[in-house]
Amino acid sequence: MSTEWEGAQAKKPLLVTGNNKASSIWVVVASTAVAVAGSFVFAISVGYSSPSQEGIMRDLHLSLAEYSVFGSILTIGAMLGAILSGTIADWVGRRCAMAISDVFCILGYLLIVFSKNSVWLDLGRLSIECGIGLLSYVVPVYISEITPKNLRGRLAAVNQLMICCGASLAYALGTCITWRTLAIVGVTPCLLQLVGLLVIPESPRWLAKIEHSGALEEALQKLRGKETDISEEAADIKDFTEKIQHLPQSKMLDLFQKDYIHAVTVGVGLMVLQQFGGVNAICFYASEIFVSAGFSSGNTGMLAMVAVQIPMTALGVLLLDKAGRRPLLVVSAAGTCLGCLLVGLSFLSKIFSGSFSLGMGGIPWVIMSEIFPIHMKGSAGSLVTLVSWLGSWIVSYAFNFLLVHFSCSRAFAG
Repeated sequence: MSTEWEGAQAKKPLLVTGNNKASSIWVVVASTAVAVAGSFVFAISVGYSSPSQEGIMRDLHLSLAEYSVFGSILTIGAMLGAILSGTIADWVGRRCAMAISDVFCILGYLLIVFSKNSVWLDLGRLSIECGIGLLSYVVPVYISEITPKNLRGRLAAVNQLMICCGASLAYALGTCITWRTLAIVGVTPCLLQLVGLLVIPESPRWLAKIEHSGALEEALQKLRGKETDISEEAADIKDFTEKIQHLPQSKMLDLFQKDYIHAVTVGVGLMVLQQFGGVNAICFYASEIFVSAGFSSGNTGMLAMVAVQIPMTALGVLLLDKAGRRPLLVVSAAGTCLGCLLVGLSFLSKIFSGSFSLGMGGIPWVIMSEIFPIHMKGSAGSLVTLVSWLGSWIVSYAFNFLLVHFSCSRAFAG
């Protein structure tokens, strides 16, 4: 089977609406909404550390090193989930994978709510991040598999918008409620997603992969509307899946072959650029950064950052399919670099946050779901997600110590 054929097929929309008027776009939108509830779970866990730091360290008598472990363990658990994310999603399906993630997150938040010492706190954080490591892969993949090509970019970018909204909500609520109550808030989107997963359709492509023809047609009919003739599209998906089955079983080491090295370089490179830009350092320790910058309270700075993040992310969603992936990435990366320099010079975190939200936050995940051939997507997704969380752990663990031993200016501007 030629590499050209694989590349062309990987770029084709998996679900193409032959008759746009008859297609049931609202089912696709509703299914996307349920899926991105997982992104909201992910975001609350990312935004949890900053407003909770003072209260947790005071109530549980934690040292700076102990709290840095709590903050950075987010990424260790997420790496564990990421390693198995592709395999789990291919084995049990996209919906079930999201449900498993929700169970891990609920258990973790409950451990935090009732924690009496750092051990309970860290175990709860670890459980949450195992869940979101899986969610961070399966959510964009599910969305890309159910969405028509003309809407795929915008609906996939909603994933980043929900991450922005969830983190912003955690920042805002953290200024007025206790850290235990904020953990209870984190359970809510998990429960909502679990309920939603009972009614949304499974990915037709995954159903074709496990040879459930009846379930495939039922899911496709829900996505396309009761009056739409799906016979041709269902046949195309089955035929495509049969061809894929004849391709060799993918392994992570196979990604480093000549046929895939370009896609791996792009996917991994974008995640390295995304994480080592320092976004999680700002997310996890925003309150402390703003206090160091001279604010009487970190809450004021965090709320200002929230006011910038959401509209800039929404703008990125609107522009993604119109402006294209590359132009937005270039503008976003340049703005993020400038913002990081200005943060170092004058703590203008709003510029960094706004520029990052425009493109660097979400587009790497959209590209990750598009550039790999179908039969390599599971292994590739695990690798790219693992690299993302590894970079996040390095930045988040080291940043608190950079603030102690160096000035904020040197931490950001170098």
